[in-house]
Amino acid sequence: MSKISLAAQLYSVRNDCATDLPSVLKRLSAIGYEGVEFAGFYGHDAVQVRQWLDDFGLQCAGSHTSLALLADDTFDDTVATNKIIGNRFVVVPGLPKECTESLDAWKRTAVRFNDLAERLETHGMRLGYHNHFIEFTPIDGTYPWDVFFSNTRNVIMQVDTGNARHAGVNAAPFIERYPGRAITVHLKEWTDDPTGAVVGEGKVDWNQVFTLCETVGGTEWYIVEQETYPYPPLESMEKCFVNIRRMLEQRKG
Repeated sequence: MSKISLAAQLYSVRNDCATDLPSVLKRLSAIGYEGVEFAGFYGHDAVQVRQWLDDFGLQCAGSHTSLALLADDTFDDTVATNKIIGNRFVVVPGLPKECTESLDAWKRTAVRFNDLAERLETHGMRLGYHNHFIEFTPIDGTYPWDVFFSNTRNVIMQVDTGNARHAGVNAAPFIERYPGRAITVHLKEWTDDPTGAVVGEGKVDWNQVFTLCETVGGTEWYIVEQETYPYPPLESMEKCFVNIRRMLEQRKG
């Protein structure tokens, strides 16, 4: 099994990024993160962002990109931006209602994603989709997640462990159900505590997640996303990193 790298989703520290993006990138690199996944560039152009990534020894592990930015009139600009920052994984983080309001809508959306995935592949990139909770809220007794991924071919399944638990679902079995599709996985904790918890200090069965990612998921990147803050955001990201490294080291033993 090849090594799975560890990245930070910058949405986790969005307020800090809006104030001083290079300082955040430097801090995340110092913590030990190997890469970052973007959710916007906070007013900076792609050339400058790429320079900061190079300066701090970080890779681009992905970029959350709205479906609108993959429309015909914006597609080429989106590709150009992602090439500059060295990104191979273009991940749609959510969909408008017309794409999700019925199982037929999900099937139509799958066809659209297949077409976009083929176009991105010609540029050396892969298309992905990231779940929230509606994908695991049944429609007529069926999970939209299953409808979407059983009807897509080369679309990355970016499982978000915490978002799935928000819907009352354990995300890990879906990694097994769609082998080789979980190329990038969002590590997000789940807890009943309203103040939240960092990764490794809640209710997610991380050993199960890691095992499936290592054996059947085809996973290349673990991406930490923190949306509740028992500590300040950057401190929370550091605690997540320390806990994940500890859990992974224990697995080796």
